[in-house]
Amino acid sequence: MKVAIVGASGAVGQEFLRVLDERNFPVDELVLFGSTRSAGTKYTFRGKEYEVKLLQHGNDFKGVDIAFTSAGAGTSKEFAEDITKYGAVMIDNSSAFRMDADVPLVVPECNAEDALNRPRGIIANPNCTTIMMVVVLQPIEKLSHINRIHIASYQSASGAGAAAMAELQQQYKSLAEGEDPTVNKFAYQLAYNVIPQIDVFQDNGYTKEEMKMFNETKKIMHTDARCSAMCVRISSLRAHSEAVWVETDEPIDVEAAKKAIAAADGVTLVDDIAKVGAKANADANAETMEGLPYPMPLFAAGKDDVYVGRVRKDLANDNGLTFWLTGDQIKKGAALNAVQIAEYLIKVGNVK
Repeated sequence: MKVAIVGASGAVGQEFLRVLDERNFPVDELVLFGSTRSAGTKYTFRGKEYEVKLLQHGNDFKGVDIAFTSAGAGTSKEFAEDITKYGAVMIDNSSAFRMDADVPLVVPECNAEDALNRPRGIIANPNCTTIMMVVVLQPIEKLSHINRIHIASYQSASGAGAAAMAELQQQYKSLAEGEDPTVNKFAYQLAYNVIPQIDVFQDNGYTKEEMKMFNETKKIMHTDARCSAMCVRISSLRAHSEAVWVETDEPIDVEAAKKAIAAADGVTLVDDIAKVGAKANADANAETMEGLPYPMPLFAAGKDDVYVGRVRKDLANDNGLTFWLTGDQIKKGAALNAVQIAEYLIKVGNVK
């Protein structure tokens, strides 16, 4: 298996290397690509050093089986033909092709089979907040059809990349030292703040990030459910959280919902509010979240699963449920989901 990573020096590119190693993905040959800025940089993978090659038009993808791309929508559009022309499967982490009718948009826990029909050789990885939400919606959908979804997201600095994470850390340091913080990656200072805008505003008053959740949920779940989102940038470093309200055709018992969520692939239920009280998380295990009453981004960073808690009836809707979820945006929200797509294709013998 010859694997390529485009955008190898970015936060998601680096996560690809970690995830491929952690999951013992079958990599016989690896090639890394990047921009002029990162070309020549060297990274170690499974004890061997690899140098980032300059991404350019030509025949560099000849012989590649799977190409993981995370270098931005413009780069993906420009180089898609180069990447796929010799038969490589392009699993793209950008927004370039997500809503194209002839490009499947895949979350393996929900619609893995969609990846088999890819006339252009491209599979799109959804937006991070959408990925984490639909993994939890899927087991609820099996109990009763979901008609409406309302969501408020609490998205960490990691969603804007490695430079944004570094900027947040530097802002806290500057403020602690009595200096003015540098603001480059966000519209406003993020440290000690929340910003109710992610991506650019659309004509309807929603941001592009919020509309991604509306459109991508429909495509992934093959549903008519409508999703109304408010996406907010918060000053956590890594892992996003979401407060979600759903309305279903029929009322769902809370315990039945918890049981379905707990049994779902890629999801862990952390919902024991009885633990709230004297030092509720004093004995919490950062590796498993054991001992916590509910999931938090501090403990979700670096984990594979989406963690769910605070499951309860919606007091404003007889057919409603509400819950809280947390997941690692760089991992399950990006690199891990893409690798899981590739694992599925290998499992069913559908690579090239």
